[in-house]
Amino acid sequence: MTHLSRRALLAAIAAALALPVRAQQWPGRPVRLIVPYPSGSVSDLIARALAVRMAAQVGQSVVVESRGGAGGTIGMEALAKAAPDGQTLAFAATSPLVLSPVLGKVPYDRERDFTPVASVMVSPVLFMATNAMAVRDFRDFLQRARDWPDTIRWATPGLGSLGHLMLEEVQATARVRLVHIPYKGGGQQINDALGAQFEVLTTSAAPALIDYIKAGRLQALAVGAPRRLDSLPQVPTFAELGFPRANLASHFGIFAPGNLPVRLLDRINSEVNAALADPVVHARMVLGENLATGGGARDFARQIAAEADSTLAIVRSVGLHGE
Repeated sequence: MTHLSRRALLAAIAAALALPVRAQQWPGRPVRLIVPYPSGSVSDLIARALAVRMAAQVGQSVVVESRGGAGGTIGMEALAKAAPDGQTLAFAATSPLVLSPVLGKVPYDRERDFTPVASVMVSPVLFMATNAMAVRDFRDFLQRARDWPDTIRWATPGLGSLGHLMLEEVQATARVRLVHIPYKGGGQQINDALGAQFEVLTTSAAPALIDYIKAGRLQALAVGAPRRLDSLPQVPTFAELGFPRANLASHFGIFAPGNLPVRLLDRINSEVNAALADPVVHARMVLGENLATGGGARDFARQIAAEADSTLAIVRSVGLHGE
């Protein structure tokens, strides 16, 4: 090899090393995006919209893999066991990381086994009255609860759900006694709500619920969200009503296995934020009554840590226990 060719080779190597992260070999093969919830759910539909956009951006397939069960912990366990090479990601709520570990044993460690990549959206939680109890507003509901202790039934999607935490926080703060009716998910809960099988309920906001509210089949009394919903501007948040700790909502984001290299973290965060700016993705979120977020990975990690602390405080203050 001549001296000139050696110099050329060294120059080529130096140029390759100087390439920006975007030009490096990620993803080298199709990316797996785990969704720890059932197929067809709102989160699954949002994940698929994100996957389509990100695939177009990075030039590789992004394959959505639904692994529902156990409140999201099954899918997140699969992510925790994957290699931290950016080829396996998850689109999930923060609850499997901040709530599930408080209520019971989980097969992973929040800080060790996961890398928060990017905040994606907030899914508001609606508090509604059924036709089993006619009330004017949230204050009227509280007065009824004081007048009729241990009689008003509050249905939630399940033990330890955000709706359950909201119930316990309202009960403790307002000093009222309510009856908890836990369901296993939201499907049967909504059917029974429409049949007036209980008085009030909490569940994630969705277009069908907005239709039921506007048709008079359910009455929205409050919402857990950073701000009022555009579709229900007359409905106050729990924070506005004087219950800031009950102002809970489902925060969703993209996660990677623990110890993800910083260069990959920054690259994937950039791609997620670019996808969130796409009008089609944004429209899908708005249609599902979700609030788009986005932002930096480090801000998302700080948000999760703060949420874990506040969730633990609520669980301890109301005396909830896992199995």
